[in-house]
Amino acid sequence: MCTRLILAGWDIVVLEKSNAPPKGSPTGAGLGIDPLAQQIIQSWLPQPELLQEAILPLTIDQNIVTGGDKSTRILTRDENFNFGAAHWADLHSLLYDALPPEIFLWGHVHLSFCISEDQTSVNVKAKSLQTNEIIEINGDLLIAADGCLSSIRRIFLPDIKLRYSGYCAWRGVLDFSGKESSETIIGIRRLYPDLGNCLYFHLDSGTHSVLYELPKKSSTGFDAAVLGKCLQKWGLENLPSALEEYQSVRVPVISQQVLHSRRLGRIKQGLYLPDRGPFDPSTASPEDGEELQQKNMPFFSGAPISAD
Repeated sequence: MCTRLILAGWDIVVLEKSNAPPKGSPTGAGLGIDPLAQQIIQSWLPQPELLQEAILPLTIDQNIVTGGDKSTRILTRDENFNFGAAHWADLHSLLYDALPPEIFLWGHVHLSFCISEDQTSVNVKAKSLQTNEIIEINGDLLIAADGCLSSIRRIFLPDIKLRYSGYCAWRGVLDFSGKESSETIIGIRRLYPDLGNCLYFHLDSGTHSVLYELPKKSSTGFDAAVLGKCLQKWGLENLPSALEEYQSVRVPVISQQVLHSRRLGRIKQGLYLPDRGPFDPSTASPEDGEELQQKNMPFFSGAPISAD
C-alpha cells in the first residue's frame, strides 16, 4: 500500500503499533501469490528479481482423500496451476526495504480521528507507547489497515459485526531446516511426493488440511494497486471520485472471492449448503471434486485494476 501511494505522488505517514518491523520470524503463515499479484509487487520493488528469490513456484493443485482403510487417493489434480508461495515475513521485508524509513512512526497506537466539516481533511491522534506522548497528524486521507477488528471501521460501520463462518482453522509454518532426514519429514514427503511443487488439499470426513512448501530462505496486493492507480488518476482535487472508482472496482471482486472461499470452506468441512448435500470425500468422484480446484476462484486469472 505505502509503495503504491508513494509512486502515485503522495506523502504518507504510517502509524504502527509494533516497535520495529518483523525480521525474518520463523513463525507465521505462508502466502499464495498469483501471477498478477507477483507482477504488481515486482513493479514496486527497486530490484524486482528479489521477489522470485522469495517465491517457490507451485505448478500443481491437488486434492487427495483418505479412505476408510487409511489409504489415500487423488480426487482432482490440476497440473497447469500457475501460482507461487512465500513466507509472509520474506514478502514483508522486501516491501519494507523498498520504502523510505522516515515515513514510519513505530510504537504508536491510534487513539481517534476527526474529519473536517467540509470533509476535505482528517486529523488523527496517536500515542507513543514508549513516552505516552500524544501527537496529531493532519492529512487528506486516512487508510485503516488494522485488520478485521479495525477500530476505525467500527466507527464508520458500527452495525456490521463479525460472524462465525461455521468452522475454525489453524495455520503455521514448520521449519525443518537441518531435519530433512528425520522420520517425520521423510514420512511427509512419502505421503506428499510433489511437495515443493504442489498445493495439497488433504480431505477427510468433516475436516481438511492444506500443505505447501516455502522457500528455504528465512529472513501484500490488489487493493493497494487499485487504490494507488485511482488516486494517481483523479488527483487530490478529485479524491471522492478516486475513492468511488476504487470501491466500484474492488467490491465486486472481493465480494465474489469471499463468498466463494466461504462456500469451499463449508464444502470441505462437510457442512450444509442450500444447493447441495454434505460433501463426503470418501465417496466423492473426481467430478464431485471439480468445484474444489483453485482455478475456479472468481477472477483467478486476473482482476481488474481500474474501471477503464
